[in-house]
Amino acid sequence: GIKWMSSLEAKFEGAKDKKPTAEKLERLRREKINRFRNQHRINIQGTDLPDPIATFDQLQKEYKVHPKIMENIQAAGFHVPTPIQMQAIPVMLHGRELLASAPTGSGKTLAFSIPLLTHLKQPRNKGFRALIISPTRELASQTHRELGKLAEGTGFRIHMIHKAAEAAKKFGPKSSKKF
Repeated sequence: GIKWMSSLEAKFEGAKDKKPTAEKLERLRREKINRFRNQHRINIQGTDLPDPIATFDQLQKEYKVHPKIMENIQAAGFHVPTPIQMQAIPVMLHGRELLASAPTGSGKTLAFSIPLLTHLKQPRNKGFRALIISPTRELASQTHRELGKLAEGTGFRIHMIHKAAEAAKKFGPKSSKKF
């Protein structure tokens, strides 16, 4: 038989039968992420980029960041990540290379330190396992201080070397061959 209906009823019935496709859901997810990035003024280039985080809690859920590091983040008074942290942390936790630019005081040190400690997983007695090179002593001191706070209670040892002669005394004369 023939089913008679108005064009309005046809539109309503046609919409009822359609289920969201995987492509449509992915497009909506991408649009939501792009709105989030635009809202926080995050500009990013590259392919297959990880989604930004909106909260520090996501780090433990999605990336298994050490609970003590998470505790130290909260204790330091960081409750919501800054835009550089929202995007840089996931990029680095995915093992991707990153070149980031953000204003002074925007949280770059924390953005790079969290993935560094997470990749190292746990302390080992194998010498230096990560190296951060800073252009100034002031920045090196800041990085050392922030890493020390972040790594507190995890067993990681954070050192700052600014003179080779002092390093040789502190770590032993054979340290340059060893590390």
